[in-house]
Amino acid sequence: MEKRKHLIRAILFDCNGVIADDEPIHLELFQKVLKEEGIPLTKKDYFEKYLAMDDRSCFQDALKLHEQRASKSRIQELIARKASYYKKTIKNRLRIFPGVVSFVNKHRKNYMLAVVSGALKNEIKLILQSAKILKDFSVIISAEDVKKGKPNPECYLKALKKLNKTPFFKNHPLKSSECCAIEDSIHGIKAAQKAGMKCIAITNSYFKKELKNAEVVLDSLKGVEIQNLTQCSLL
Repeated sequence: MEKRKHLIRAILFDCNGVIADDEPIHLELFQKVLKEEGIPLTKKDYFEKYLAMDDRSCFQDALKLHEQRASKSRIQELIARKASYYKKTIKNRLRIFPGVVSFVNKHRKNYMLAVVSGALKNEIKLILQSAKILKDFSVIISAEDVKKGKPNPECYLKALKKLNKTPFFKNHPLKSSECCAIEDSIHGIKAAQKAGMKCIAITNSYFKKELKNAEVVLDSLKGVEIQNLTQCSLL
């Protein structure tokens, strides 16, 4: 019974900062677009307030903070502009974190895999295709799929709902407690845990002490076995 208590049946990955080493690129492009609107954005503010939030929320909050108009049409224009810059930039600068592809290859047979990210769907697919792991993910939840981004749990709850619509879980529905999220941010950890899921935090964007609320904090996914973490009751 104890072993059943800690059973993990699905692994849900954040994308930026977990699969792709592109958080510096997102910061750079947020700064570029906001500078064009006359708004400064420091690295410190980005990491303290915005990292893990979707583009919509980031632009909305930044505009309101500087008492600028934050209409829906303006937000959509800023998102589209940043997406255009991202597409041009990522071609020559995309880097997949070491250990990610081998981790996916190792676990895809025994666990259902999903991506739960605040990034745009096209950007997520581009990253997964580049890493040659797109086919390994049964569900992708992106910024377009939710009304509220992380730390709100909506994205993780939607992923759970979509996973339960797959044939794999038809007879034995997946529970949130049987999901393990992999995150790199404070907002991401909060979102996963509010949805009732366990969380592994990777120190790609924050120091270990800042991610202490996660069930497990690791430096990378190299050589990590979910089964081993489960057996020693870390998850």
